[in-house]
Amino acid sequence: MRKKLLYSFIILLLIGGSLTYWAYTQIFSANVALEDNTITFDIPSGSSFEEVTKLLSDQDIIIDEESFKRVAGLMNYTKAEVPSGRYTISNGSSNKALISKLRSGNQSAVKITFNQVRTFDQLCGRITDGIELDSVSFNTYVYQQINKGKIPYDRDNILTLFLPNTYEVYWNISADKLLAKMERYHSDYWNNPKRKAALDSLNLTEIEAYILASIVEKETLAAREKSTIAGVYYNRIKKGMKLEADPTVVFATGLFDLRRVLFKHLEYDSPYNTYMYEGLPPGPIFMPDLSTIDATLNAEDHQYIFFCAKPDNSGLHAFASTNAGHEANARRYRHWLNKNRIR
Repeated sequence: MRKKLLYSFIILLLIGGSLTYWAYTQIFSANVALEDNTITFDIPSGSSFEEVTKLLSDQDIIIDEESFKRVAGLMNYTKAEVPSGRYTISNGSSNKALISKLRSGNQSAVKITFNQVRTFDQLCGRITDGIELDSVSFNTYVYQQINKGKIPYDRDNILTLFLPNTYEVYWNISADKLLAKMERYHSDYWNNPKRKAALDSLNLTEIEAYILASIVEKETLAAREKSTIAGVYYNRIKKGMKLEADPTVVFATGLFDLRRVLFKHLEYDSPYNTYMYEGLPPGPIFMPDLSTIDATLNAEDHQYIFFCAKPDNSGLHAFASTNAGHEANARRYRHWLNKNRIR
């Protein structure tokens, strides 16, 4: 009798040990096999546990789908909707480690970079590149905020809210949170004491400074000239002159590859044509670099009211304080254009 009891006890121990070992391997053994050390895994908003499991399996991230499901049930992850986002998964992760990461919502940050765009529509495409939010949804949301009076911009000047940079966001960031992040950065940038003092000195608003900087951005690639050119336009504004900026005409016509602005282009009727209408255009013609905005805020104090490209293909400009001086510079430049058959 005793022998039977002993045998039964041993058998139970063996069964218990086997079950314990099996449970341990299900929970703690590696169930992620990757070609690289890590991989990024995106869970779309509104995804269920079943959908996530299918994505993991289809992308060959998990080895044993059934063990993943069993452990997920033990860890209360098998829900109709699980946390969305972009997660970094490590090779050799166990079911417990993988589920703990996905369940926590502790996702990896995504970097978005935008600069050198002409329009808000272009920006929407750039700013949503690499995140779940699509450009149409973000565009629509921002315009809704404009129409409701929630943000102090209009369709022409909304680009001035966005400052070029690299930002860290979550892959599943919503339209409202993305806009709020841009507003915070915008506020931090313009609340700088030196910039606020420069705006007061120039009698410009943040929007006006951005618009003026957008013109300066398209006038020259030479950083050393930016504050000088900004000074020219500021002098024109003070004198009540039209800005007569060629880049605004290019923007108005939409002929962005135009190399030479002719008289026929100056007759194109648009509020962006600063040869036709006084003052700044209603919105920026380009997204200026941050350095260009600062150069514009630090407009050089001089007497120049004219400038013309130098006839040497250097990209630099000749400046003049009188019409006669400007005409002389312009003749030399036109002669050079004609000589080189630049149309």
